[in-house]
Amino acid sequence: MPHRSAHHPAAPDESARHRRADLRPFMAAFPTGVSIVTTLDSDTAPHGLTCSSLASVALEPPTVVVCVRAASPTLAVVLAQGAFALNLLHERARGASDLFASGAPDRFERVEWRLPLGAGGPHLTADAHAVADCAVVRTVGFGDHTAVFAEVRRVTVREDPQPLLYGLRRYAQWSQAASVPPPAPHLDPSAALRPGATEGDARVVR
Repeated sequence: MPHRSAHHPAAPDESARHRRADLRPFMAAFPTGVSIVTTLDSDTAPHGLTCSSLASVALEPPTVVVCVRAASPTLAVVLAQGAFALNLLHERARGASDLFASGAPDRFERVEWRLPLGAGGPHLTADAHAVADCAVVRTVGFGDHTAVFAEVRRVTVREDPQPLLYGLRRYAQWSQAASVPPPAPHLDPSAALRPGATEGDARVVR
């Protein structure tokens, strides 16, 4: 009987084993809305930063998660105070997005904001089409970021929202994206969300 040698995969190259994947181009290909997280410190001084890394977690209780750089001064205030406001920017608020991403010390002097009774942080009245006042319920540190889970206590939404979008390292406007004709009926992506559709069931409408 001929001898058969077992096939053993080559050992991975040591340098490849420790090489890190660059997640940035991957996530840049996932367009999102743009938000600004705002809060107040113990001296009522406002703090804020631009954030596009956010998601809903649960509807009951209404919970969101925002991921913030662990070294961020704004994050330190959010964790100390346990509250913040999540301002979703409208499509004409690119300037505010860039301003709060820059870390400029006078950023709150260059935007319009107010602090309603019971707010989690400043509401950017001229730049946000929706604001959620949030209370921190849990944090998870991972790598160079911290995931902040927060229960939404109040939501303020303007009529006819037109969100600011960001992807592939550039901005886009919702009004322009929404002007694209809807898909043909046989490619309707909402089919999986209709009553009777199960998780993972991508039904085709004909």
